[in-house]
Amino acid sequence: MLIREATAEDWAAIWPFFHGIVAAGETFTFPVDLDRETGRDWWLLPAPDRTVVAVDGAGAVLGTAKMNRNHQGNASHIASASYMVDPAHAGRGVGRALCEYTLEWAREAGYRAMQFNAVVETNVRAVELYRSLGFEVVGTLPEGFRHPVEGFVGLHIMHRAL
Repeated sequence: MLIREATAEDWAAIWPFFHGIVAAGETFTFPVDLDRETGRDWWLLPAPDRTVVAVDGAGAVLGTAKMNRNHQGNASHIASASYMVDPAHAGRGVGRALCEYTLEWAREAGYRAMQFNAVVETNVRAVELYRSLGFEVVGTLPEGFRHPVEGFVGLHIMHRAL
C-alpha cells in the first residue's frame, strides 16, 4: 500500500465509497444528500491542508484521508483529520495506515496535538482504532448525532498529544 497526495483525478475513485458512506448517515456529520461537487470541495483540501489516498500496487484507491488545522488563531496549533476507507477494503489496515500517516504529517507540520471533533460513539471500529493509537475521549456530546438505526447517540471529542 502506498499513501500519496490526492489529485482531482482521484475523485472519480473516491466518490463512490465517499457517497455510500455519507448517504448511509452512520458515521459522518455531513448531509446525507451531499452532492458530488460539494463533497469534492469539502474533501479535497488545498494547501496548507492536505488530502491523501491509499492505493494498492495497481493504483486502485483503497481509502482516503484529509488533514487540516482544527481551529484558527490562538488554537491553530491543533490538527484534525478525517478518514474514509472503501468498505470493500475494510479490515486490511488501510484506516490504521492513514491515521498513522496523518499523525506524522501533523507532527512534521509542527502541530502539538490532534483532535477529532465528532466521532460517533457507535462507530466502534473507529473509536477502537483511535484509542489504540493513543487518542482519548475527552468529552462526549450526549445525543449529538441522529443515527439512522440507533437513534440519538453521543459524539465523542477525541484528542492525542503529539
